[in-house]
Amino acid sequence: MLDSFATRDTLNVNGSPYQIASLTKLGKQLDIKRLPYSMKILLENLLRHEDGVNVTKKEIEAVAKWDAKAEPDTEISFMPARVVLQDFTGVPCVVDLAAMRDAVVKLGGDAKQINPLAPAELVIDHSVQVDVYGSASALEQNVDIEFQRNQERYSFLRWGQKAFNNFKVVPPRTGIVHQVNLEHLARVVFTHEKNGAAWAYPDTVFGTDSHTTMINGLGVLGWGVGGIEAEAAMLGQPSSMLIPQVVGFKLSGKLSEGVTATDLVLTVTQMLRKLGVVGKFVEFFGDGLKHLPLADRATIANMAPEYGATCGIFPIDQEALNYLHLSGRSKAQIQLVETYAKAQGLWHDEHTPPAEFSTTLELNLAEVKPSLAGPKRPQDRVLLEDVKKSFHASLEGLTASRKADPSHHARFAGEGGGTAVGHDASACAKGPRVQWNGEDFHLEDGSVVIAAITSCTNTSNPAVMLGAGLLAKKAAAKGLKAKPWVKASIGPGSLVVTDYLKKTGLLPELEKTGFYVVGYGCTTCIGNSGPLPQEISKGIAEGDLAVASVLSGNRNFEGRVHPEVKMNYLASPPLVVAYALAGSLDVDLSKDALGTGSDGEPVYLKDIWPSNKEISDLMANAVNPEMFAHNYADVFKGDSRWNAIDSPEGSVYRWTDSTYIKNPPYFDGMTMTTGKIEDIHGARALGVFGDSITTDHISPAGSIKKDSPAGRFLIGKGVEPKDFNSYGSRRGNDDVMVRGTFANIRIKNLMLDGVEGGYTLHVPSGEQMAIYDAAMKYKADNTPLIVIAGKEYGTGSSRDWAAKGTLLLGVKAVIAESFERIHRSNLVGMGVLPLQFKDGENAKSLGLTGKETFEITGLKDGESKEATVVVKGEGGEKTFTVKVLLLTPKEREFFRHGGILQYVLRQLASKKAA
Repeated sequence: MLDSFATRDTLNVNGSPYQIASLTKLGKQLDIKRLPYSMKILLENLLRHEDGVNVTKKEIEAVAKWDAKAEPDTEISFMPARVVLQDFTGVPCVVDLAAMRDAVVKLGGDAKQINPLAPAELVIDHSVQVDVYGSASALEQNVDIEFQRNQERYSFLRWGQKAFNNFKVVPPRTGIVHQVNLEHLARVVFTHEKNGAAWAYPDTVFGTDSHTTMINGLGVLGWGVGGIEAEAAMLGQPSSMLIPQVVGFKLSGKLSEGVTATDLVLTVTQMLRKLGVVGKFVEFFGDGLKHLPLADRATIANMAPEYGATCGIFPIDQEALNYLHLSGRSKAQIQLVETYAKAQGLWHDEHTPPAEFSTTLELNLAEVKPSLAGPKRPQDRVLLEDVKKSFHASLEGLTASRKADPSHHARFAGEGGGTAVGHDASACAKGPRVQWNGEDFHLEDGSVVIAAITSCTNTSNPAVMLGAGLLAKKAAAKGLKAKPWVKASIGPGSLVVTDYLKKTGLLPELEKTGFYVVGYGCTTCIGNSGPLPQEISKGIAEGDLAVASVLSGNRNFEGRVHPEVKMNYLASPPLVVAYALAGSLDVDLSKDALGTGSDGEPVYLKDIWPSNKEISDLMANAVNPEMFAHNYADVFKGDSRWNAIDSPEGSVYRWTDSTYIKNPPYFDGMTMTTGKIEDIHGARALGVFGDSITTDHISPAGSIKKDSPAGRFLIGKGVEPKDFNSYGSRRGNDDVMVRGTFANIRIKNLMLDGVEGGYTLHVPSGEQMAIYDAAMKYKADNTPLIVIAGKEYGTGSSRDWAAKGTLLLGVKAVIAESFERIHRSNLVGMGVLPLQFKDGENAKSLGLTGKETFEITGLKDGESKEATVVVKGEGGEKTFTVKVLLLTPKEREFFRHGGILQYVLRQLASKKAA
């Protein structure tokens, strides 16, 4: 490796020498003190990987001389220290690696060349579903069902754990990947043996889930990438990126009484989304940091995808060390982190020189108020006192054609509940009378049918979890519990959460109000909310009701939480409990009663809301290092169910006729010859979409309908509908996944009038049909396809299948007004061309209906920054220009190879041949 700036140095920590790329030495040659914390980490990464090819002296100088105000235009290479995977996105990664072993052998290489070079750790957290709830046996029943459903997938992952070096699996019933990453996997400062010497450097991470950014709360630079990019990193390929702008977010003051970290993060999300930070780093600083516990920082960092940033990072400081101690890290590791951070100028305290930022925002923490976000986007923050108004405003659009039943306003409550105060009789519809679980009640618009304490965002935070427990304890003492129509659940992010809830005696109190632990995983936040009781579903359908969920998650996009639930609000865990008690969004919890207590008196939220002192006093003794040490002692071992799973042996996987795991077609017919980036002729539009089409709309997710293309395929394979499982669980089978691409029940293809769901117009025949069926007709005719979309195309989870499925449908290009960062990268990685309308232009302004034919020319093998689109239709011919979003030379090279995986394969095979 090169060392143009002579920065190699030795750092001694407790008598142990470590080689480092010294930022202090570089600082004597270039002015880097002004750089933000995150830019210093990028700079160290370049210094350590300088080789004159992937990383050059010029790139190092570009970061060291970073112009905070400049638009990003300089490419650099970044190599993360490790990769973290979750099972939904991780399984297709391991499938691809297994397929690459087959392919590299066919190209003349060795199967064992395909092996993670960077440590890769996969946490199984996305598979558990809330099938059973409301009982002490719910957890074990759900885990048993999970293992039954996922035997084939888990057998495959156990094979991968044995077959690949540097690859570990955290088994089911352990926790959520980001919380496990925060509590155990993160090193903060990484160490590695190279050429007989021990190196120390910042822990950096790529994750196949967009909320990988949660680790930024601990000072670890990391962000979500597509599975394709993660696989390349695992195989030793650096990731190309443009030197980003960095937004400084100054925090001052202290949160007020009754305000939670969830309220804070929803405020931050709204502010940053309004500013516009897509593709940028966000860095938090200011005096407010000293009042912000690590768990609160992690909550803010977790939501970076929601405010649109690549990452939202906090520096290493004393609070980070305190957390490392609390979470059971060794004294030696903590000492290494402190010594390294101080030696490298990565330590933050009152003496830290101010950094330069591209722009800054400021928030006084004292100004944050209790909030929720909804009904369908995380950035749509609503003050608690305005939730009822928000609900009615949303309902107006959903129920414009309905006439409300004038008698609907009667509130029917179950045991421990009573008449809610302030219910507005003019807007809602009351559904049929429902009898279920010994209760008799009416459902109505706004009924909260799902209340879930779920997701890494909040379950990592003891303050809000203990706050929920204290609120439940006070509610139970007054005789309140969740309304009978509410499906209430807790999905802890780690076993530690259950330990401290048990230790404080709060788990039984949560259970008294209806909240039982249902599984250790993402559950409701990623759509694994499970079925509603049949009687509840029937009532919703018969009344055509707009019912709601309230969850402590990070995403509430349409159709994500549950297909029968039209309104979804993000809230803190205590507010989740509160809305379960109230049972409706049609109340103002700032002044209306939650219900009637056992003494016949109304109970208000202010009566049972725990004080900050109550929570802090409880936290002081609730959580300790021993809890973490105990729960993570054998974290990769798994229970008897995991260890009883049979799995094959050998370095090459023996593919079977599985509907879960299949050898994908990406490398079929592949040779060592690369192609060119060709113009596209005679293309048809597969779909025309509006703004904010997320990867939840594009990527197959949730349940599989028996009359859908995927359902028909599975039935044809002998799979009964009760055994369909979810799309997420079948991500290792491309036959299932391609049939579910663009099949979300809420997606709206503007080629059709008022139709929701995965349908399109097959233009030559004039028939409306499933998008998959139309794509196959076009493929049979050798007709290339394009997709046309509006702003923020591809926001949402970092789902590689949103790109993989797009490719396998035959889509050659996507033309959008703007793209989410990860999805654009994923499209490039799969060989689908991202094109952007010129400012001020879109499908509507250009009069595009999707019924035309399209010619995309002037690509010049990817070297042109613009292309010409010629459209021919009934109205004649029109021409417009689009931007070609192949942003770096490396991306253009990947594209010529057909994608990033093909590029890596040819590189490895050529080395073996040489």
